[in-house]
Amino acid sequence: MKTILLVEDEALLAENLQRYLTREGYRCLWCDTLTAAEQQWLAADLVLLDRTMPEGDALDWLPLWLARKALPVIVLTARVEVSDRVAGLDAGARDYLTKPFSHDELLARIRAQLRQLGDGTQAVGGLQLHPARMQASWQDAEVSFTPTEFALLTLLVRMAGRVLSREEILNRVWGYQAFPSTRTVDTHILQLRQKLPGLAIETVRGIGYRLEVIA
Repeated sequence: MKTILLVEDEALLAENLQRYLTREGYRCLWCDTLTAAEQQWLAADLVLLDRTMPEGDALDWLPLWLARKALPVIVLTARVEVSDRVAGLDAGARDYLTKPFSHDELLARIRAQLRQLGDGTQAVGGLQLHPARMQASWQDAEVSFTPTEFALLTLLVRMAGRVLSREEILNRVWGYQAFPSTRTVDTHILQLRQKLPGLAIETVRGIGYRLEVIA
């Protein structure tokens, strides 16, 4: 049974959706705050995310969550501008559905996203990430990681070819204000290099790091 995390602060809408999804054979976890959603993130297979929440714009939180575990996210919102859709997709969402919407359309979009999941393996060139095991396959070897190391590696792979500042990495992997120093980023990059010596993690002097695009 697949688990859907519903992040929605409108109680009536959330209760109706939760009942509907349960009838359709899904386990539905409902959170009415972003803080609660963060605690449930790792338990989910797919996320329905209301963009406007009591703590602010959910898209500000989304990159950090996706760095911890890559999940298909469908944004639910009353915002209809093209710029809002672009912002959602740029933040890492897979789909965007404007309110009000029909349950049948939402269900079709959920099924489409879950069909693409497979076992969650992500392949980039010669590197394969296995989120369920927090392992990577590299040069015919299985390599294990701590949760933080794997979140950092996932972020580098997702942003391959792009320079990430140390501050951005801190925000996305550890969360805002989690660490006062960027030295912790350097330490974890070193650990990744030791475990994956053939992976081209480039130091960009004075800025941060970039994973070279793997052919």
